[in-house]
Amino acid sequence: MHFDKLFSYCPVCGSSEFALNNIKSKRCKSCGFTMYVNPAAAVAAFIINENNELLVCVRAKEPEKGTLDLPGGFIDNDESAENAIVRELKEELNVEVVSQKYLFSLPNLYLYSGWTLPTLDMFFSAKIKSYNDIFPDDDVEGFKFIPVNELNPELFGLNSIKKAITIFNEKFGEE
Repeated sequence: MHFDKLFSYCPVCGSSEFALNNIKSKRCKSCGFTMYVNPAAAVAAFIINENNELLVCVRAKEPEKGTLDLPGGFIDNDESAENAIVRELKEELNVEVVSQKYLFSLPNLYLYSGWTLPTLDMFFSAKIKSYNDIFPDDDVEGFKFIPVNELNPELFGLNSIKKAITIFNEKFGEE
C-alpha cells in the first residue's frame, strides 16, 4: 500500500485534513506539518569464495520468505553503509568482514507491514575472514553457495536483488 493510503491522519495534531501534497509527501491542512517519504537505505553483499561461488541466503521472513537473497539489511540511524554491511553480515551469518568494496545501487519497493516502502539498496563485494563459522541467524533461514556461472536471478525474491544479480552477472561475474 502506498503511504498516501496508509496514513489518513496527521501524526502531529491528529487532523483528518492530512492530504497528498505531492508524489512523496502529505501535508496537514490544520497544522501545516508535511511528512516526506524518502527511500530507506539498505545494503547487500556479494561474497565469492575460492571456488568462484556466491554465498546466498534463504529468507526466513516475509517479504518473499523462502526465496534466495543476498546477505544484508537496512542501515541504522547514525551508521554508514560500510559499517552497516559489516554489522548485517555479522548478525545474519556470524562472519567477520575483512574487506569490502562498493559496487552500485538500485532503487527498490519493499512491502513491509502493509506498506510499500521505497528503498535505496547499495551493493558491495565483501571478503570474509572464514567460511567455517557461517551460522544463519536473524532473518536468514539458511545459506548455500551457487557457482557464479549458474546464478539465476529468478530464484531471488526481491526485485532489486534480481536486478543486482543480473548486473553482477554482466559486469562482475568474470572477475
